[in-house]
Amino acid sequence: MKTIVVKELMVPLKDYATVSREATLHEAVLALEKSQMALDPSRYKHRAILVLNENGKVLSKITMKSILAVLEPNFGNVEGAGVLERSGHSQDLIKSMLEDNALWAKSLHFVNERAAKLKVGDFIRPPSADEYIDENVTLGEANHQFIVQPHHSLLVTRDDEVVGILRLSDVFAKICNIIRDS
Repeated sequence: MKTIVVKELMVPLKDYATVSREATLHEAVLALEKSQMALDPSRYKHRAILVLNENGKVLSKITMKSILAVLEPNFGNVEGAGVLERSGHSQDLIKSMLEDNALWAKSLHFVNERAAKLKVGDFIRPPSADEYIDENVTLGEANHQFIVQPHHSLLVTRDDEVVGILRLSDVFAKICNIIRDS
């Protein structure tokens, strides 16, 4: 059986949603929508937006979860919010935090205003080392990285430069195809 490597499954950078760090969150969401419309209907939709510097190099990745978090008016002010992101927690605790901190208490009009004003560069963070994967890594190694890390996509590199994105959905689809065809 042929060995499958990441570069065979990745979405090339040119085919993915991208914005500059100067773009607004509104513009980033529109770029995501535009790239999704250009996809082959048989492929899973993109769930992130890559942020590029002025030279077209990837600086960061904006996920659906990071968009929702940055739109949360008070989430950054909630004591212990980082712990919530990493651990299991009860629905009662979440409800209490929502009530105590007035999370999402403002009208949804606030979301539009915030998305129109907020610059992508104001909330992105550099990817962690475990968010990268070399283009020549095998499917098995990529699968393992997805299992042990909390990411839904990985930045694919060639000679320390990001050339694409590997999505959990594409790895899963490939594994399912292998199971089906065996």
